[in-house]
Amino acid sequence: MWNEKMATRAKCREIDPDALFVQGAAQNRAKLICRGCPVRTQCLAEALDGRIEFGVWGGMTERERRALLRRRKDVTSWHELLTSAERRYERERSGQEVVVAARS
Repeated sequence: MWNEKMATRAKCREIDPDALFVQGAAQNRAKLICRGCPVRTQCLAEALDGRIEFGVWGGMTERERRALLRRRKDVTSWHELLTSAERRYERERSGQEVVVAARS
């Protein structure tokens, strides 16, 4: 599902790729790069569906992804699950904004 269009929108395109393939405490710094990335969900789905073993992808380390894969063996498409959840969240969030605006 990952494609060149998504890659051009990724926040990490502006940094040295090696910054995402680190160990220890450096992984927490690498995860900060993913915050607010417009393609974070798609990136994480790509790593989970592709069983990518190394690096920070979509704000998760390899250890975090392995743990998630072990807990959710039932998931057949992370892309489908994560993008569906993201759309649902956006709909709910936009609905709440309308309610808040109406109350003001």
